Amino acid sequence: MRKWTAAVAAVTSTAVMSTVVPAWAAPVPPPDGAGSGERPTARALPALPAAAPELRYTSSLRLARGVVARTFETSGTGAKAVGDLVDVDLRAPHVRVGLLHPGAIAARATVSDMANAQRAIAGVNGDFFNISETHEGVPPTGSSSGPEVDGGRALKAAVPDGQRFGPALPPGTSARDVIGVGADRRGHVASLRLAGTVRARLGTLKLRGLNQYALPVGGVGAFASDWGTVSRQRAVCGSDDARNDPCSTRTAEVTVRRGVVTDVSDEVGAGAIPAGTTVLVGRDGGASALLKLRRGDRVKVRYRLAGKVRFRFAVGGFPILRHGRPLAGLDAAGPAPRTAAGVSRDGHHLYLAVVDGRSETSGGVTVAELAALLARAGASDGVNLDGGGSSAFVARAPGEPSATVRNVPSDGRERAVANGIGVFS
Repeated sequence: MRKWTAAVAAVTSTAVMSTVVPAWAAPVPPPDGAGSGERPTARALPALPAAAPELRYTSSLRLARGVVARTFETSGTGAKAVGDLVDVDLRAPHVRVGLLHPGAIAARATVSDMANAQRAIAGVNGDFFNISETHEGVPPTGSSSGPEVDGGRALKAAVPDGQRFGPALPPGTSARDVIGVGADRRGHVASLRLAGTVRARLGTLKLRGLNQYALPVGGVGAFASDWGTVSRQRAVCGSDDARNDPCSTRTAEVTVRRGVVTDVSDEVGAGAIPAGTTVLVGRDGGASALLKLRRGDRVKVRYRLAGKVRFRFAVGGFPILRHGRPLAGLDAAGPAPRTAAGVSRDGHHLYLAVVDGRSETSGGVTVAELAALLARAGASDGVNLDGGGSSAFVARAPGEPSATVRNVPSDGRERAVANGIGVFS
């Protein structure tokens, strides 16, 4: 049985420190990768039984005022499972929740490295991400599938649903769905769509992508310095329905420096984007429109992530719990290691949960069982985050110098991931 103690001496797993790696340089993990439901050996299981699984807490530790970490035991179709849960009271003074990030959108790092670099007291892995590629010569970007908001600033938008990684989406959900904390200091599960334009002498183009690894067919996307150095070629591959569809043969890239076009090309490039510069990438009809621009043309690029909630922080994840009930049509594959996040009905509490799996001590859970577990913990609405070998929970107990891994990652060590959810105090 895993337990927290005041000195956390009973925790046997330790952090495996690593450095931030660009996606192209990272070793390719097993194909369950970003989304444990995609593991080739995953088997479909019956739907969630009428009775929700029991949730029994085995230990607890206050990490800070308003932040409590607990270990728990539960059971499901995979038999016994153990995990960790963090309950964050968003009303507590000096407590906030934010995005853990590796310094570039197209890069990856372990949760412990991101948490320690940003001085978080706890954290879990976040969204599904572009972990592997079938397009010859095109490197995976490491970029997440869904939107990212950090400090109220839009970092990226969502890829088309057919281009995302992870288990199948429940009906009525999309890659645009997020969990986060709004300007009202309450937790929310909502949807964020990109609203943006490219205005030039020839007219106005609708912006259909922002720092994302896949653009809609016929679309134009913007890349800024936040993207990093990884090739932008992946953005013109796949289709709206299938990420493995061929890459577009009609492409364009336009560089805009302080509102003026400085370069126009029919090839998509790579490399760092300087501050004050925007690179526009187009495919198919979007490429044709961009190729009409000329050096010296004045261009104004504007964008924002729009939705019902004004988020200060948000990360992608697909809804699995709504109004205290698991959604219909949840993916039946599993059980597996899982990560999830949820919010209480009044939005005052945020819950972060990691369930270990694929071992003799913990069999994991299905997505439906994960939703029921969130409800048992007190969540009204919740999302499924990346799972499998990506599932990781780190924490820094009072008096400790750094955050370390508290769960047992199924790969035997932490996996470098695209982003995470951090708790700060």
